[in-house]
Amino acid sequence: MPMKVKEVAELVGISIRALHHYDNIGLLTPQETTEAGYRLYSNKDLETLQQILFFKELDFPLKKIKEIITNPDFDQKEALQLHRKMLLEKRRRLDNMIQTVEKTLQQRRGEIHMTNKDKFEGFDFSRNPYEQEARERWGDEAVDRSNAKFNHMSKQGKDHMSRQMDTIYKKLATLRHDSPDSDAAQAAIKEWYFFMNESINNDDLMKFKGIGQLYIDDERFTNNIDNYGEGLAEFMRDAMALFADRHKK
Repeated sequence: MPMKVKEVAELVGISIRALHHYDNIGLLTPQETTEAGYRLYSNKDLETLQQILFFKELDFPLKKIKEIITNPDFDQKEALQLHRKMLLEKRRRLDNMIQTVEKTLQQRRGEIHMTNKDKFEGFDFSRNPYEQEARERWGDEAVDRSNAKFNHMSKQGKDHMSRQMDTIYKKLATLRHDSPDSDAAQAAIKEWYFFMNESINNDDLMKFKGIGQLYIDDERFTNNIDNYGEGLAEFMRDAMALFADRHKK
C-alpha cells in the first residue's frame, strides 16, 4: 500500500524536509501522487530510499548517489553486497577506535599504561575516500605524487602529519567566529597552505582556493571539518579564498 511522505519519514526516521529535498533534486521522486498533490511512496520507492541511505552512511554525496542509482547499469544486488563489505570494514575500524578510547579512559583512571604507539591504535589514514574525486578534479599526476609520498612515509611520519592537521583545524576552529580577513585567521590559513604544500604537493593558489570551495560544495568535507566546530568549513573557504587572491602573482 502506498505511503505518504509523513508516514515514510516516521518509518525511516528521516525528516520530511529531507524527502522533499530528494524529490526536488531528482534523487527520489515518487511516481504517484494523490489528487491533492501529496506524494505517495511505493515499495519500489522505499527500496530506492534504502539504497540512498546506505550510500549516505558510507559518506557518498547526494550528487554521486544520484549518478550511481540512475545509471542504467546499476545492479542493486551487487550494490548491496558492496555495501555489506564496506560497512563491515567501517565497523572493524570503529571497533578498533572504540578499543583505543576505552584504553585511554583506563589510563586516565591509572589502571593501565599506554605507550605512544598504543594511543594511536585504530587510526588508519592509508585509504582516502576522496581520491577518485581528487583525480577527476585535479588530474592523476598530482594525486599519484601525493600518494607515493604518503605511502613511503613511516607510521611515525603519518602520525605526525595527522597531529599537525588536527592542531591546525583546532586553531582555525577557535577563530571561526572572527572575520576570515583578520590577521589571526590569515596567519592560521597560511599554516594550512604550507601544510598542504608539504602533504599533498599543492602550491597552486587557485587550486588552494578551489579546495576551499570544495569544503562547502561536498557535504562529506563540510561534515568532517565542522566536527571541529560548526561553521568552520565555510570560514576556511572564505579565508582560503582571501589568502589566494592576496598572494597570487
